[in-house]
Amino acid sequence: MPAPASENTGVEDAAILLMSLGEEEAAEVFKHLGPKEVQRIGEAIAKMKAVSRDRVDKVLDTFDTIAANEHSLVNDTDEYVKAVLRKALGDDKAQLLIDRILQGGDTSGIESLKWMDPGSVAELLRNEHPQIVAAILVHLDFDQSADVLKQFTERQRNEVMVRIATLDGIQPTALKDLNEVMSKVLAGGERMKKSNLGGVKAAAEILNMLGSAAETSVLDFVREADNELAQKIMDNMFTFDDLDKLDDKGIQTLMKEVQSESLIIALKGATPALREKIFRNMSSRAAETLKEDLESRGPVRLSEVEAEQKEMLKIVRRLADEGQIQLSTGGDEQFL
Repeated sequence: MPAPASENTGVEDAAILLMSLGEEEAAEVFKHLGPKEVQRIGEAIAKMKAVSRDRVDKVLDTFDTIAANEHSLVNDTDEYVKAVLRKALGDDKAQLLIDRILQGGDTSGIESLKWMDPGSVAELLRNEHPQIVAAILVHLDFDQSADVLKQFTERQRNEVMVRIATLDGIQPTALKDLNEVMSKVLAGGERMKKSNLGGVKAAAEILNMLGSAAETSVLDFVREADNELAQKIMDNMFTFDDLDKLDDKGIQTLMKEVQSESLIIALKGATPALREKIFRNMSSRAAETLKEDLESRGPVRLSEVEAEQKEMLKIVRRLADEGQIQLSTGGDEQFL
Protein backbone atom coordinates (compact mmCIF):
# COMPACT_ATOMS: atom_id res chain seq x y z
CA MET A 1 0.00 0.00 0.00
CA PRO A 2 1.49 3.36 -0.98
CA ALA A 3 2.77 5.63 1.75
CA PRO A 4 1.02 8.96 2.43
CA ALA A 5 1.92 11.76 0.04
CA SER A 6 4.05 13.65 2.55
CA GLU A 7 6.01 10.50 3.34
CA ASN A 8 6.54 9.78 -0.36
CA THR A 9 7.82 13.33 -0.82
CA GLY A 10 10.35 12.79 1.95
CA VAL A 11 11.58 9.58 0.31
CA GLU A 12 11.89 11.34 -3.05
CA ASP A 13 13.83 14.20 -1.43
CA ALA A 14 16.20 11.67 0.12
CA ALA A 15 16.64 10.04 -3.29
CA ILE A 16 17.43 13.41 -4.91
CA LEU A 17 19.96 14.24 -2.20
CA LEU A 18 21.73 10.87 -2.59
CA MET A 19 21.86 11.21 -6.38
CA SER A 20 23.37 14.66 -5.92
CA LEU A 21 26.14 13.24 -3.73
CA GLY A 22 27.49 10.82 -6.31
CA GLU A 23 27.90 7.03 -6.21
CA GLU A 24 30.67 6.68 -3.62
CA GLU A 25 29.19 9.10 -1.08
CA ALA A 26 25.68 7.72 -1.58
CA ALA A 27 26.99 4.20 -0.99
CA GLU A 28 28.44 5.31 2.36
CA VAL A 29 25.05 6.71 3.39
CA PHE A 30 23.25 3.50 2.37
CA LYS A 31 25.51 1.55 4.75
CA HIS A 32 23.79 3.26 7.68
CA LEU A 33 20.21 2.59 6.54
CA GLY A 34 17.96 -0.36 7.28
CA PRO A 35 16.67 -2.83 4.66
CA LYS A 36 13.26 -1.19 4.25
CA GLU A 37 14.79 2.30 3.99
CA VAL A 38 17.23 1.15 1.33
CA GLN A 39 14.45 -0.55 -0.63
CA ARG A 40 12.16 2.48 -0.58
CA ILE A 41 14.87 4.99 -1.49
CA GLY A 42 16.25 2.64 -4.14
CA GLU A 43 12.82 2.33 -5.73
CA ALA A 44 12.44 6.11 -5.68
CA ILE A 45 15.80 6.55 -7.43
CA ALA A 46 14.88 3.96 -10.06
CA LYS A 47 11.60 5.75 -10.85
CA MET A 48 13.16 9.21 -10.96
CA LYS A 49 14.08 9.77 -14.63
CA ALA A 50 14.27 13.58 -14.55
CA VAL A 51 14.20 16.19 -11.79
CA SER A 52 13.84 19.94 -12.23
CA ARG A 53 16.74 22.15 -11.20
CA ASP A 54 14.41 24.09 -8.88
CA ARG A 55 13.53 20.96 -6.93
CA VAL A 56 17.18 19.87 -6.65
CA ASP A 57 18.12 23.31 -5.34
CA LYS A 58 15.25 23.22 -2.87
CA VAL A 59 16.29 19.80 -1.53
CA LEU A 60 19.92 20.88 -1.15
CA ASP A 61 18.92 24.12 0.57
CA THR A 62 16.71 22.23 2.99
CA PHE A 63 19.53 19.80 3.76
CA ASP A 64 21.98 22.67 4.34
CA THR A 65 19.55 24.29 6.78
CA ILE A 66 18.98 21.08 8.71
CA ALA A 67 22.69 20.24 8.79
CA ALA A 68 23.57 23.74 10.02
CA ASN A 69 21.15 23.36 12.91
CA GLU A 70 22.37 19.91 13.97
CA HIS A 71 23.89 19.71 17.43
CA SER A 72 24.08 17.25 20.29
CA LEU A 73 20.81 17.41 22.23
CA VAL A 74 21.61 14.98 25.05
CA ASN A 75 24.83 13.62 26.54
CA ASP A 76 23.72 10.00 26.92
CA THR A 77 21.42 9.04 24.04
CA ASP A 78 20.96 5.46 25.30
CA GLU A 79 19.58 6.62 28.65
CA TYR A 80 17.44 9.23 26.94
CA VAL A 81 15.84 6.59 24.67
CA LYS A 82 15.13 4.36 27.67
CA ALA A 83 13.55 7.16 29.67
CA VAL A 84 11.37 8.45 26.84
CA LEU A 85 10.11 5.01 25.79
CA ARG A 86 9.29 4.00 29.37
CA LYS A 87 7.36 7.21 29.99
CA ALA A 88 5.50 6.88 26.70
CA LEU A 89 4.77 3.13 26.67
CA GLY A 90 5.25 1.83 30.20
CA ASP A 91 7.99 -0.54 31.35
CA ASP A 92 6.73 -3.77 29.72
CA LYS A 93 6.08 -2.43 26.22
CA ALA A 94 9.14 -0.20 26.25
CA GLN A 95 11.57 -2.94 27.26
CA LEU A 96 11.03 -4.94 24.06
CA LEU A 97 11.83 -1.88 21.95
CA ILE A 98 14.76 -0.91 24.16
CA ASP A 99 16.33 -4.34 23.78
CA ARG A 100 15.95 -4.23 19.99
CA ILE A 101 17.19 -0.65 19.63
CA LEU A 102 20.16 -0.72 22.00
CA GLN A 103 21.29 -4.27 21.23
CA GLY A 104 20.86 -3.86 17.49
CA GLY A 105 24.60 -3.42 17.00
CA ASP A 106 25.25 -6.78 18.67
CA THR A 107 22.77 -8.70 16.52
CA SER A 108 24.24 -7.92 13.14
CA GLY A 109 23.90 -11.51 11.98
CA ILE A 110 20.17 -11.61 12.67
CA GLU A 111 19.75 -8.09 11.34
CA SER A 112 21.27 -9.28 8.07
CA LEU A 113 18.34 -11.70 7.65
CA LYS A 114 16.07 -8.69 7.20
CA TRP A 115 17.77 -8.11 3.86
CA MET A 116 16.85 -11.59 2.63
CA ASP A 117 13.59 -12.69 1.03
CA PRO A 118 11.39 -15.02 3.15
CA GLY A 119 12.11 -18.02 0.93
CA SER A 120 15.86 -17.69 1.46
CA VAL A 121 15.48 -17.32 5.22
CA ALA A 122 13.16 -20.34 5.31
CA GLU A 123 15.66 -22.40 3.33
CA LEU A 124 18.40 -21.42 5.77
CA LEU A 125 16.33 -22.46 8.79
CA ARG A 126 14.32 -25.36 7.38
CA ASN A 127 16.42 -28.15 8.90
CA GLU A 128 17.13 -26.45 12.20
CA HIS A 129 15.53 -27.38 15.53
CA PRO A 130 12.21 -25.53 16.10
CA GLN A 131 13.65 -23.90 19.22
CA ILE A 132 16.50 -22.39 17.21
CA VAL A 133 14.10 -21.23 14.49
CA ALA A 134 11.88 -19.61 17.13
CA ALA A 135 14.84 -17.83 18.71
CA ILE A 136 15.77 -16.37 15.33
CA LEU A 137 12.27 -15.42 14.14
CA VAL A 138 11.46 -13.37 17.26
CA HIS A 139 14.29 -11.01 16.27
CA LEU A 140 12.70 -10.28 12.87
CA ASP A 141 9.74 -8.03 12.10
CA PHE A 142 6.49 -9.88 12.70
CA ASP A 143 5.35 -9.72 9.07
CA GLN A 144 8.68 -11.10 7.85
CA SER A 145 8.52 -13.93 10.41
CA ALA A 146 5.02 -14.78 9.22
CA ASP A 147 6.16 -14.88 5.59
CA VAL A 148 9.03 -17.20 6.56
CA LEU A 149 6.67 -19.53 8.42
CA LYS A 150 4.40 -19.74 5.39
CA GLN A 151 7.29 -21.50 3.61
CA PHE A 152 7.35 -24.30 6.21
CA THR A 153 5.19 -27.40 6.37
CA GLU A 154 2.14 -27.18 8.60
CA ARG A 155 3.74 -29.30 11.32
CA GLN A 156 7.01 -27.32 11.28
CA ARG A 157 5.07 -24.07 11.48
CA ASN A 158 2.96 -25.28 14.39
CA GLU A 159 5.97 -26.53 16.36
CA VAL A 160 7.83 -23.26 15.89
CA MET A 161 4.81 -21.19 16.96
CA VAL A 162 4.45 -23.19 20.17
CA ARG A 163 8.06 -22.43 21.01
CA ILE A 164 7.70 -18.76 20.18
CA ALA A 165 4.70 -18.52 22.49
CA THR A 166 6.56 -20.22 25.36
CA LEU A 167 9.90 -18.48 24.77
CA ASP A 168 10.93 -16.67 27.94
CA GLY A 169 13.70 -14.41 26.67
CA ILE A 170 16.98 -15.29 24.99
CA GLN A 171 19.94 -16.31 27.14
CA PRO A 172 23.56 -15.70 26.02
CA THR A 173 24.02 -19.46 25.62
CA ALA A 174 21.07 -19.56 23.21
CA LEU A 175 22.59 -16.69 21.25
CA LYS A 176 25.78 -18.73 20.92
CA ASP A 177 23.70 -21.53 19.37
CA LEU A 178 22.50 -19.06 16.78
CA ASN A 179 26.13 -18.46 15.85
CA GLU A 180 26.34 -22.10 14.80
CA VAL A 181 23.28 -21.68 12.55
CA MET A 182 24.66 -18.62 10.73
CA SER A 183 28.17 -17.34 10.27
CA LYS A 184 28.76 -15.11 13.28
CA VAL A 185 25.07 -14.39 13.82
CA LEU A 186 25.84 -12.50 16.99
CA ALA A 187 29.04 -10.84 18.14
CA GLY A 188 29.76 -10.62 21.85
CA GLY A 189 27.01 -12.97 22.93
CA GLU A 190 28.74 -13.54 26.28
CA ARG A 191 28.37 -9.88 27.16
CA MET A 192 24.71 -9.59 26.22
CA LYS A 193 22.00 -9.63 28.82
CA LYS A 194 18.89 -11.73 28.42
CA SER A 195 16.81 -10.26 25.58
CA ASN A 196 13.12 -9.78 26.30
CA LEU A 197 11.88 -11.37 23.08
CA GLY A 198 9.37 -14.07 22.28
CA GLY A 199 6.38 -14.95 24.43
CA VAL A 200 2.61 -14.95 23.97
CA LYS A 201 2.42 -11.44 22.50
CA ALA A 202 5.08 -12.17 19.88
CA ALA A 203 3.27 -15.37 18.92
CA ALA A 204 -0.02 -13.47 18.63
CA GLU A 205 1.56 -10.77 16.46
CA ILE A 206 3.02 -13.34 14.06
CA LEU A 207 -0.26 -15.29 13.94
CA ASN A 208 -2.07 -12.09 12.98
CA MET A 209 0.10 -11.97 9.88
CA LEU A 210 -0.19 -15.63 8.86
CA GLY A 211 -3.73 -15.72 7.49
CA SER A 212 -6.85 -17.49 8.68
CA ALA A 213 -6.11 -21.05 7.53
CA ALA A 214 -2.63 -21.22 9.10
CA GLU A 215 -3.89 -19.35 12.16
CA THR A 216 -6.59 -21.97 12.82
CA SER A 217 -4.14 -24.83 12.35
CA VAL A 218 -1.58 -23.34 14.74
CA LEU A 219 -4.14 -22.58 17.44
CA ASP A 220 -5.64 -26.08 17.19
CA PHE A 221 -2.14 -27.55 17.55
CA VAL A 222 -1.34 -25.36 20.55
CA ARG A 223 -4.73 -26.07 22.15
CA GLU A 224 -4.09 -29.83 22.07
CA ALA A 225 -0.80 -29.36 23.91
CA ASP A 226 -1.82 -26.53 26.23
CA ASN A 227 -5.35 -25.13 26.17
CA GLU A 228 -4.47 -22.30 28.56
CA LEU A 229 -1.59 -21.18 26.37
CA ALA A 230 -3.83 -21.18 23.29
CA GLN A 231 -6.33 -18.99 25.10
CA LYS A 232 -3.59 -16.54 26.15
CA ILE A 233 -2.45 -16.25 22.54
CA MET A 234 -6.02 -15.64 21.35
CA ASP A 235 -6.52 -12.98 24.03
CA ASN A 236 -3.48 -11.12 22.69
CA MET A 237 -4.45 -11.29 19.04
CA PHE A 238 -6.02 -8.37 17.22
CA THR A 239 -7.80 -9.53 14.09
CA PHE A 240 -9.56 -7.68 11.30
CA ASP A 241 -12.95 -8.30 12.92
CA ASP A 242 -11.61 -6.64 16.09
CA LEU A 243 -11.62 -3.32 14.22
CA ASP A 244 -15.23 -3.21 15.36
CA LYS A 245 -13.84 -2.55 18.86
CA LEU A 246 -12.18 0.71 17.79
CA ASP A 247 -14.02 3.83 18.88
CA ASP A 248 -15.43 6.20 16.25
CA LYS A 249 -12.39 8.47 16.41
CA GLY A 250 -10.13 5.48 15.80
CA ILE A 251 -12.14 4.38 12.77
CA GLN A 252 -12.04 7.91 11.35
CA THR A 253 -8.26 8.09 11.86
CA LEU A 254 -7.82 4.73 10.12
CA MET A 255 -10.00 5.73 7.15
CA LYS A 256 -7.68 8.65 6.42
CA GLU A 257 -4.79 6.20 5.92
CA VAL A 258 -6.51 3.57 3.75
CA GLN A 259 -7.03 3.87 0.01
CA SER A 260 -10.56 3.33 -1.32
CA GLU A 261 -9.66 0.35 -3.54
CA SER A 262 -7.94 -1.46 -0.67
CA LEU A 263 -10.87 -0.75 1.66
CA ILE A 264 -13.38 -2.17 -0.83
CA ILE A 265 -11.49 -5.45 -1.15
CA ALA A 266 -10.87 -5.73 2.61
CA LEU A 267 -14.54 -5.12 3.43
CA LYS A 268 -15.53 -8.00 1.13
CA GLY A 269 -14.63 -10.25 4.05
CA ALA A 270 -15.90 -8.00 6.85
CA THR A 271 -18.83 -8.68 9.15
CA PRO A 272 -22.02 -6.64 8.59
CA ALA A 273 -21.45 -4.94 11.95
CA LEU A 274 -17.97 -3.76 10.99
CA ARG A 275 -19.18 -2.53 7.60
CA GLU A 276 -21.93 -0.50 9.24
CA LYS A 277 -19.50 1.00 11.74
CA ILE A 278 -17.22 2.13 8.92
CA PHE A 279 -20.15 3.55 6.92
CA ARG A 280 -21.29 5.43 10.01
CA ASN A 281 -17.93 7.13 10.36
CA MET A 282 -17.85 8.43 6.79
CA SER A 283 -19.71 11.29 5.16
CA SER A 284 -23.09 10.28 3.73
CA ARG A 285 -21.82 10.70 0.19
CA ALA A 286 -18.64 8.70 0.79
CA ALA A 287 -20.59 5.94 2.54
CA GLU A 288 -23.08 5.65 -0.34
CA THR A 289 -20.26 5.51 -2.86
CA LEU A 290 -18.52 2.78 -0.87
CA LYS A 291 -21.72 0.75 -0.60
CA GLU A 292 -22.27 1.00 -4.35
CA ASP A 293 -18.67 -0.04 -5.05
CA LEU A 294 -19.05 -3.06 -2.76
CA GLU A 295 -22.26 -4.14 -4.44
CA SER A 296 -20.92 -3.69 -7.96
CA ARG A 297 -17.61 -5.45 -7.28
CA GLY A 298 -17.63 -9.04 -8.40
CA PRO A 299 -16.20 -12.01 -6.50
CA VAL A 300 -12.73 -11.45 -5.02
CA ARG A 301 -10.24 -14.20 -4.17
CA LEU A 302 -9.97 -14.93 -0.45
CA SER A 303 -6.19 -14.48 -0.68
CA GLU A 304 -6.66 -10.93 -2.02
CA VAL A 305 -9.14 -10.08 0.74
CA GLU A 306 -6.81 -11.40 3.44
CA ALA A 307 -3.85 -9.55 1.93
CA GLU A 308 -5.67 -6.20 2.05
CA GLN A 309 -6.95 -6.90 5.55
CA LYS A 310 -3.40 -7.65 6.64
CA GLU A 311 -2.22 -4.34 5.17
CA MET A 312 -4.95 -2.51 7.08
CA LEU A 313 -3.88 -4.22 10.29
CA LYS A 314 -0.31 -3.01 9.70
CA ILE A 315 -1.64 0.53 9.46
CA VAL A 316 -3.67 0.01 12.63
CA ARG A 317 -0.61 -1.16 14.56
CA ARG A 318 1.45 1.77 13.30
CA LEU A 319 -1.24 4.22 14.38
CA ALA A 320 -1.42 2.48 17.76
CA ASP A 321 2.37 2.68 18.17
CA GLU A 322 2.16 6.39 17.35
CA GLY A 323 -0.55 6.85 19.98
CA GLN A 324 -3.17 7.96 17.44
CA ILE A 325 -5.55 5.10 18.21
CA GLN A 326 -6.04 2.64 21.04
CA LEU A 327 -6.48 -1.09 20.57
CA SER A 328 -7.98 -3.76 22.76
CA THR A 329 -8.28 -7.53 22.30
CA GLY A 330 -10.64 -10.19 23.54
CA GLY A 331 -8.81 -10.20 26.89
CA ASP A 332 -9.12 -7.65 29.66
CA GLU A 333 -5.80 -5.94 29.06
CA GLN A 334 -4.96 -3.37 26.41
CA PHE A 335 -3.09 -4.62 23.40
CA LEU A 336 -0.15 -2.50 22.22
